[in-house]
Amino acid sequence: MSVINTIKELLRQAPVYANISCLSPSARLKGRKIIVTGGTGGIGQAMAKRFVEEGADVLITGRNESKLRQISHEIGCKSLTLDVVMVESFADFFSQAIDLLKGFDTLVNSTGISLHESFFDVDAEGFDVQFNTNLRGPFFLTQRALRYFVDNGIKGNVLFISSEAGETADIRPYGLTKAAVNSLAQGLAYAYASDGIRINIIAPGVTATAMTGFNPDEDLFSNTSPVGRVYLPLEVAELAAFLLSDVSSSISGQIITCNNARTVNARWKK
Repeated sequence: MSVINTIKELLRQAPVYANISCLSPSARLKGRKIIVTGGTGGIGQAMAKRFVEEGADVLITGRNESKLRQISHEIGCKSLTLDVVMVESFADFFSQAIDLLKGFDTLVNSTGISLHESFFDVDAEGFDVQFNTNLRGPFFLTQRALRYFVDNGIKGNVLFISSEAGETADIRPYGLTKAAVNSLAQGLAYAYASDGIRINIIAPGVTATAMTGFNPDEDLFSNTSPVGRVYLPLEVAELAAFLLSDVSSSISGQIITCNNARTVNARWKK
């Protein structure tokens, strides 16, 4: 830790908490049939819970079957095991998911992994794990979702959970995957706009999840954020509910960065 950061830590007297606001549930997602990958924790779980509160029929995925059952029971949604790296399982997964939901009109790609390594610590195995989880899996899941939408005349939605890391130059696999996801999502949004399909991206700043090591119920201080704290999964979930609702029917191909302008390239930036 640098001397400046050490001084900031010493000067900080009280824990930092979040003061956020949410809209009251209003059934704005009633009738929606939503698949949320990575729904057993963090942002994925928060989104699934919010979607259920807004009237959607939700199915969450994850690799841990017992945890899936627990979370789905708590939220009041359906669940199916899925490893997004196992592309060969996607056909069977969608068949089961569509049967459970009795249809399907929304895919939320939330599964992600970061190994937090430096450039010289990257090895081929870690590189492949991050690209397969963050990019390859969502690519082929979205391919199947869009084929289903187009073949059945469904004006569907796809939402990608990216990262602020995808909005800046990066030398780590995680950031590179997120930049690729942003490009993919915007390209698909343009290609399928005339089919009535909307595709958007939420790119959060550092959020309190198991992946980042921050506990949402504890001190949220972060000296890398303009507001001095990390973000909460609920903040992302609230935005996700808006983007999947009819209120945002004209919004597609947009990268919504939730980090209080941290990655804005202002010329006076320090």
